[in-house]
Amino acid sequence: MQKFIMLLSALFIFLGFNLGYACAKTHESPSSVRGIYVQASNTQGPKFEKLLHLVTQSDLNAMVIDVKDDHGTLTFQPSKSSPYYSISRPYMKDPKKLMHILYKNHIYPIARIVVFKDNVLAKSNPDWSFKTREGVWKNSRGDSFTNPFVKQVWDYNIGIAIEAAKIGFKEIQFDYVRFPEKFETFESSLQYVGQAEKKSRVSAVSEFVKTAHEKLHPYGVKMSVDVFGNATVIPEAPGIGQNFSQIAQHVDVISAMIYPSHWTEIFGIKKPDLEPYRLVSEYAKVENSRLQKLPAPPVSRPWLQDFTASYLGKGNYKKYGKKEIEDQIRALHSQGIHEFLLWNAENNYTPNVNYKTN
Repeated sequence: MQKFIMLLSALFIFLGFNLGYACAKTHESPSSVRGIYVQASNTQGPKFEKLLHLVTQSDLNAMVIDVKDDHGTLTFQPSKSSPYYSISRPYMKDPKKLMHILYKNHIYPIARIVVFKDNVLAKSNPDWSFKTREGVWKNSRGDSFTNPFVKQVWDYNIGIAIEAAKIGFKEIQFDYVRFPEKFETFESSLQYVGQAEKKSRVSAVSEFVKTAHEKLHPYGVKMSVDVFGNATVIPEAPGIGQNFSQIAQHVDVISAMIYPSHWTEIFGIKKPDLEPYRLVSEYAKVENSRLQKLPAPPVSRPWLQDFTASYLGKGNYKKYGKKEIEDQIRALHSQGIHEFLLWNAENNYTPNVNYKTN
């Protein structure tokens, strides 16, 4: 009898292990991630059904969903005992159910966490931000940034990433991992921690990325970081603190934002928005060259443009549709890059795109 019980126990352990392994395999990242950005408020209702249909009926296989949004709000409500409950809103009403739907449809869930652009934290902790004589500094759009030199800000954002991992996201994507744009042109008018010591902005950003990667490792999630495309084609962008190569050494995935509309004259292209294939192809050549110099380069998964940049003015932009999106994807493929993410701020994506085009 005792031997029977031992054999039965061993069988349960074996089956449990294998079932767990099977589940883990089911939730692994696809061999090539092809995803879209999704606002947290669009993870329910007719809009979500439309986005879900887009992904499941095409060669897309991932969704990048806001967990900490551009304002600084946590987009789902954790337990009331969580230190983040006060900054949360139920934009994702039932994150566990959402994860179940994504898993069931073999959609890879990526949590987007906006890091240093944070109106909520800057307002509640002004000493962790940048200050003027009038109060917390804001840019022309009315947004505030927290200070990358402040380690409490690091811990705050890493803590949110851990919350995202616990509810089922398989990858953490950090965005706005930088100082404000053109910071070097107005920093002398500000007061902030680290100013007197003239600390390196590049070191602050790179050390945050390294620390976040180390602290997330026990949770079994991959980590990615968004960077400006321009930071790849110059040695580094000291004003905002981004050094492409230093960041790339401490991530699993690097996602440069290479929207053709966001470049001025570059690579000999006078109007980049009009030439998406050429722009993306030339960019990818530079990125490949930089990544090849690293001992263990991360996966390249650039952000591509699925929107029309009419704000550039007549003659400087074109309407982006099926051809323009496929041109960008084809350009990546020509340089050996097979992963990408599509950005449309309102989540209105172009239909009938061939996402595996060669």
